Amino acid sequence: MTDAQDTAADSSLRITGGTPPDDAGSSATGASALAGAPIPLLEPREGIPPVIADAAGLAEVVAAFAAGSGPVAVDAERASGYRYGQRAYLVQLRRQGAGTALIDPVGCPDLSSLGDALSGTEWVLHAATQDLPCLREIGMLPTRLFDTELAGRLAGFPRVGLGAMVENVLGFVLEKGHSAVDWSTRPLPEPWLRYAALDVELLVDLRDALEKELDRQGKLEWALEEFAAIAAAPPAEPRKDPWRRTSGMHKVRRRRQLGVVRELWETRDRIAQRRDVSPGKVLSDAAIVEAALAVPSNVHALAALNGFGHRMGRRQLEQWQAAVDRVKALAESELPQPGQQMTGPPPPRAWADKDPAAAARLSAARAGVTALAEQLDMPQENLISPDTVRRLCWEPPVVVSGESVSAVLRGFGAREWQIAQVTPVLVAALSTDGA
Repeated sequence: MTDAQDTAADSSLRITGGTPPDDAGSSATGASALAGAPIPLLEPREGIPPVIADAAGLAEVVAAFAAGSGPVAVDAERASGYRYGQRAYLVQLRRQGAGTALIDPVGCPDLSSLGDALSGTEWVLHAATQDLPCLREIGMLPTRLFDTELAGRLAGFPRVGLGAMVENVLGFVLEKGHSAVDWSTRPLPEPWLRYAALDVELLVDLRDALEKELDRQGKLEWALEEFAAIAAAPPAEPRKDPWRRTSGMHKVRRRRQLGVVRELWETRDRIAQRRDVSPGKVLSDAAIVEAALAVPSNVHALAALNGFGHRMGRRQLEQWQAAVDRVKALAESELPQPGQQMTGPPPPRAWADKDPAAAARLSAARAGVTALAEQLDMPQENLISPDTVRRLCWEPPVVVSGESVSAVLRGFGAREWQIAQVTPVLVAALSTDGA
């Protein structure tokens, strides 16, 4: 075990279990708490709040949370795998002086008044980048945030899921059995609402404990810089050629086959959007790839493929075959090219042949970043983006120095704390002669 690992283990023991927050409700006995055993957290401390689904109820929540104090815990539930897109189907909040609120974005699709009321307040989220896009859609976007999952990564915790963090840091066990349910269900069952309320029950307590731990490790300023970058980040650009991410695409090589994948994917996406269901419920990725590899000549040949069996009706088969036939009619120039357009360096496995010196730089950089990440007790990808390292090693500055490398890193979006930590390591790697 390294010194950094010793530190992480000691810190984990130091802030695990022990005395729970004074006002946290649970069904555990005092003996369990005194013994240091994790305490099952089975009920929100003020009970399950009613679901707010109208303007009058929302106005009351806005007033209550505007009058509250301290950070606000925020979470959102989506219906991934059930519905089209990533919209929020429940929003949970908790703040000192306001208690917990559960809001139905179907009944209250515009929460900008709540977002405005919380402007300037620190939002506490777990894995913020997962929830911020769907919160943005309904008018909620923080100006300041604290991400407890990212804080856990920077602090060196090996398991950073919310349940693991609450247990390891605060000594409570959260029931996580409803994380993958269909949150578009109405009315929402009481056990799901209890689960949702408990997700924000201890989020601020977790934030406070992690802030102390990051400060103890000398990483608090790093974390605050990361949080500020997340809060200031613009919406993600639409993905180019999203159909290329179809699972099993590595099997598809010919341009006509690629065209079938594209046409089937886009047809499926239009149907899924119109029906508001997950695309995978319309047609599986595996079925798309099967059809692309076979390029069936007619409906009968299509029906013989995996994913197009006896459960699929004639009309459905005809719509998929029509998509295949459209691709057959395309000229060669209209078909997609294999692979995506390169916007950066080639895959690292090709570097040794294309540019041995660059391959040597990358090898040295990876080794240096790995060693530094272990020393700092955090994942390499949180220390510096692997893509940034690849781009720097493929096309380094003409004159390698601390200033030039820092400028390149800054141009790729690295934060100042990251630049300060990794620049010496990367300068050394870029100076390697490949011997």
